[in-house]
Formats: sequence, structure tokens, C-alpha cells
Amino acid sequence: MNMKKQRYVYLAIIMILIVGGYYWYKKTQTAGSQVQYKTQAVEKGTLINSVSASGNVVVDESATVDPDITGTVANLAVSVGDTVKKGQPLFTIINDQLGISASQAAATYKSAQASLVSAEAGIDSAEAAYKSAKKNSSSVHEDKTAAEQKIEAAKISAEASQQNLANALSSLNYARQQAAKRNVTSPIDGTVNEVNIKNGDDLSRVSGSGSNAQAPMIIGDMATLKTQVQVNEVDISNVKIGQKATLTFDALADFTATGTVEAMDSLGAVSSGVVTYDVTIGFDSIDAKIKPGMSVSAAITTSAKQDVIIVPSGAVKTQNGQSYVEVLQNGSPKQVKVQVGDANGTDTEIKNGVNVGEEVVTQTIKFGTSASTTSPSNTNKGFRMFGG
Repeated sequence: MNMKKQRYVYLAIIMILIVGGYYWYKKTQTAGSQVQYKTQAVEKGTLINSVSASGNVVVDESATVDPDITGTVANLAVSVGDTVKKGQPLFTIINDQLGISASQAAATYKSAQASLVSAEAGIDSAEAAYKSAKKNSSSVHEDKTAAEQKIEAAKISAEASQQNLANALSSLNYARQQAAKRNVTSPIDGTVNEVNIKNGDDLSRVSGSGSNAQAPMIIGDMATLKTQVQVNEVDISNVKIGQKATLTFDALADFTATGTVEAMDSLGAVSSGVVTYDVTIGFDSIDAKIKPGMSVSAAITTSAKQDVIIVPSGAVKTQNGQSYVEVLQNGSPKQVKVQVGDANGTDTEIKNGVNVGEEVVTQTIKFGTSASTTSPSNTNKGFRMFGG
């Protein structure tokens, strides 16, 4: 009897383990088959296609202050960021030789003036002698001829004196202009963008030739700030003058500006095998925070379709050449055939098949398993704007 009882106990334990294992298996299978759907409502809005590019803020109108005379820098009156007016003094150049040259030119000019006065007096004297000889009936023919020759010689001397005077005046004006360059002034209204000199510098060493040469000063008109970006050869055919652009800046968080495409290069530049084209974008309004040289990213709007039905591009699937979406109805997805239109990588236009407000499946998640259906990642090539 003891052996039989032990067998019954063993059989009972085995049966309990079998039944418990069965219920545990059913429970895990049920949990594993649970599915959750992530959805997004079909909406109506504006489908925007854009081209992305990056570049820098530039000053469209600037002037390089680089005198063509040598000397020592003195009386530097401005620094980077200063606002200047046209004709405002910037610095002076110490060069005594220019002053000496101007003085010598002035003396030469005065001497030429005196020579011309003397030559003109010679003409008057020769003409008076001729008249005297002509009136004197006793004068021989040779005297009249000599008097005529003196008049001709006096006229030639006067013409030479006039030419010398003109040359002396030209030299004097040039010497004075060169001497005046010692007082350097601003050529335009603007803001000082660069100052590469200091008092005591030898100007010939600062702005001389060679790879290290640089302009002593650069002044830019900040009212002409623009953005110059490089557009890839794949996208440049979609860019047109007059298109709008949204601009963001690496140095200015949470700040956005808008602009308009004003110009673009006809010839591309090749760098590391990549061809890009410079595109100039003018600001709609210039904020004081925007500075020359800032790094900028531009999204140039190439097309915009308004009042269209839009769904996330990841919700659109294709089977046997037919596009469809899954619409959630009573908690279960239902395949609905759709006719798609334009797309921008983020969203897709639906011409017919679904209505505004319907929930389309964008992601399917199965709990208890490692498998899940996720909508494809999208490239940032467009925007969408939703409206009523």
C-alpha cells in the first residue's frame, strides 16, 4: 500500500506540473500576441518642398582701406565695430618726404609762372621793336626782318613756358594729392569690420605683397548684409531667383530669419569631388544680432501646395504597384487603397482614398516580442503646415 500511495502522489505532482505549465504557456502566448498601433490623424494643410544649404553671412558692399603710399601709422581713431561716415578720419600716415615733394613741386610751379611772365614780356618787347622799326623810314630792311624774328622767338619761348607751367601744375597737383593721402578717411558709410594695423606700424609691411599681406582696414555697409550658401549640384536646378528661404544660425539659438533668393552662380565650384553653386539670399529684415561671418543654414522653398490632404510618408505602403494606408477602425487596421501625389520626404499628399480626421497607422508594436513594425525614417527635405 505504501508503494501505491507513493505512485499516486507522484502522478498527482506530475499532473499538477503539466496543467500549470499549460496555463503558463497559454498566458505567455496571449501576452505575446498583444499589439499596439501608433496612429496619426489625416490632416489638410500645405505641402512644402525645400532645398537645404549652408554657408555664411556676408557684407555685399564693403570697402578696403589700403593707401598706396608708405609711411608710419599714427593717430588711429577707430576700432572694430565702430560706425563711420564717408570722409571721417581713420588714421594718418607719417611720411615727411611727401611734404617735401609737395613743397618742391610748388616752387617749380612758381618758377614756371615767372618764366611764362618773362616770355610774354619778351613778346611785347619784340613787337614794340618791330613797330618802331616800321615807323622809322630810315631803317633798312634787315632791321625789320630781325625784329620779326625776335617776335617769333619770343612766341616760341612763351609757348614753351606755357607747357612747362602746365607740367609744373600737374606735378604740383599730384604731389598735393599724394601728401593728402597721409590723412586716411572712410570711403563709405558703414561699420569697421577689420583693423589690421596699430600706431607705429610700417604700412609697407602690413599691406605689402605676398601671402601674408592684408588690408590695413575693411569697412562694410551693414545695411547690405546677405547670406551666401552653397547648394549641391543635385538641387540647384530646383532653385530660382525670388524663392523664399528660412534661415537659422549656429550662434543664435531659437532665432530664425527669412529671406529671398537674389542671385546664384552659373559656374559651380568643385571641392573633394562635390560640385556646389553659390546662392545669395537677401534678408527680409536685418536683425542687429546677425553679424558678418556667422554660419547659417538655409531651407529654400522650391514648391508649396496648399489645402491638400497630407499623411506621414511612413504611413504609405506599396504592394503590387498599388499604394495603400492602414486606417484604424474599431481598434483594428484596415488596408485602404490611396492615390498619392507629391511628397517631400516627411509627408505625402493623398489625392483620394482617405478623409480628414481618419487615423492612419504609422507604427505597429507587438508586446512580448522583439519584433515591431516601424515607419521608415524620413530625410529632412520638407516642411508641412496644417490648417483648417
